[in-house]
Amino acid sequence: MNKLLVIDDDHDICALLKRFLERKGYEVLEAYNGKSGIEAVSEFLPDLVLCDFRLGDMDGQQVISEILSKHPHIPILVMTGYSDIRTAVNVMKMGALDYITKPIVPDEILLSIRKALELTGEKESNLASIVDEARAEKKTSKPKSYKSGFGGTYVVGESPAAKELYRLIDLVAPTSFSVLIYGESGAGKESVARMIHEKSPRKNKPFVSMDCGAISRDLANSELFGHEKGSFTGAISAKTGHFELANGGTLFFDEIANLPYDVQVSLLRVIQERKLKRIGGTREIPIDVRIVVASNEILTNACAKGKFREDLYHRFNEFNINLPALRERKEDILVFARLFLQDTARELQKTIEGFSAEVEQILIQYPWFGNVRELKNVIKRATLLTEGQLVQVQALPFEIAFHGRLSLEEESEESETKVHQYSLPASAAPSDEHIPAPISNHPIPEHTDLKTAAQKAEYHRIMQALQQVKYNKSKTAAILGIDRKTLYNKLKLYNIN
Repeated sequence: MNKLLVIDDDHDICALLKRFLERKGYEVLEAYNGKSGIEAVSEFLPDLVLCDFRLGDMDGQQVISEILSKHPHIPILVMTGYSDIRTAVNVMKMGALDYITKPIVPDEILLSIRKALELTGEKESNLASIVDEARAEKKTSKPKSYKSGFGGTYVVGESPAAKELYRLIDLVAPTSFSVLIYGESGAGKESVARMIHEKSPRKNKPFVSMDCGAISRDLANSELFGHEKGSFTGAISAKTGHFELANGGTLFFDEIANLPYDVQVSLLRVIQERKLKRIGGTREIPIDVRIVVASNEILTNACAKGKFREDLYHRFNEFNINLPALRERKEDILVFARLFLQDTARELQKTIEGFSAEVEQILIQYPWFGNVRELKNVIKRATLLTEGQLVQVQALPFEIAFHGRLSLEEESEESETKVHQYSLPASAAPSDEHIPAPISNHPIPEHTDLKTAAQKAEYHRIMQALQQVKYNKSKTAAILGIDRKTLYNKLKLYNIN
């Protein structure tokens, strides 16, 4: 039985985790402050530590440092509600194995624990080398996959478009050029930025990511450049900005077109002068940062609209990369899907060999407007629902399975002039109505009722409209000539999320 130590000054969270993890077969000890947690490690000798980053008596950084100084090979999972990049970078630098944000989802934290214990092999004799290898893996790249964010994986594709993408990455990575990455949401722009960083001379320095659409105008300068204690109301302590955190390494701006215009002025000045002052500070701090930016909006269009500074655009556009959408490189879909299946099955401790032939066809046919991110989420869900050796159609979300079958039917009608019958899953189909049934090798009877055909046509038209406007509900309703309430009723009827 593995022993777990939970360190958190919130008694309710400790009690919740203790009850949940004990039901899963772990021996759990609680500690309600940093000092008692450090003492408990030496006495209890846990196989893994769950530690909150914000504790009443001590900062989480001190607690983690103390634990690792005495027990360097005990894996630590850090829990925090402060999910900013500064905290994440500090946690990883200190040697924590993983980073979990609150609110805690029990099943997710269970998967993190199992993965951490799997990495250690649950063998004391190999504990030190395995944990060290896991921590080192965060800083190194693998030949055919790259880390995306904290813990994610980006797969090297095999299509001509993917090979051209990697050729450009290999070409620009060793240089000091700023890079502008264009691509749709979910296509993997941050992953490409990480690949550039990992292949550059800066690979052993920090990679810091900033989502320009997720910060407020008031806090943007503080996030970028930092501030001194007392520099404004609420500045109760000094803060290190993203530029300082990334010094010597790479700073990645995601969705750069969303950066407030007045902040762009300050950003241009820092990039030109290669030095900054914290808000409220007087000392100039030299910086050496490579800039990589990403956007799903063409920046020249944003410049023409007056949303983006043209001089800043030219600073960023020393080299640009267009990241192809997943639907434009269908050869890569199954490559991605199989790796996501393998990773998720390992996390869930399942043995799944692959996909059925029909599922593979459906995955290739689907347009994947959410790109790699959407595919990964679908595969994770399907892996959770699969009980046998192969992922079957029933494990796919209805809209994907139905879209794929419609595509297969259209191909079949062209070549064989056959019509197949479809049906909604029992949980989604209205009672006493006939909509899609599993695809069959037998043509449907000629007496199929008109209502079924009408509903099938309606579903197909709704899906076309949704995909045309990338699932914007207001625009979809306008295209279909119905109000939003009617559209939502239709989406509920057909179980379209």
